Amino acid sequence: MSVKTRQQLRAARHDRVRKNVIGSTERPRLSVFRSLKHISAQIIDDSTGTTIASASTYEKDGGKGNAEGAKIVGQRLAERAKAAGVSKVVFDRGGNRYHGRVAALADGARDGGLEF
Repeated sequence: MSVKTRQQLRAARHDRVRKNVIGSTERPRLSVFRSLKHISAQIIDDSTGTTIASASTYEKDGGKGNAEGAKIVGQRLAERAKAAGVSKVVFDRGGNRYHGRVAALADGARDGGLEF
């Protein structure tokens, strides 16, 4: 019996999510990356492979990597997406569970005006 590590389980979830979540020009993909201390998100047009907007807690005044910081990152990303002309996105949680910081980032993006 082989026991899978936490990283292997996350990678399997990520592959499962990415099979169904594809960004287009009309609805780009909002991709989330979560580390132990920080969280970052970017809006990606998969048809051209370009990043339209991004935000993270690595930035100056980006907040901490906790749930409040994640909500700030989501709101900042929504502002930048609106400036780039994007209002609808498809959410890619990156293999992370939709809970805690990932959910806070999504709520912040919704509060900022993004639809998904």
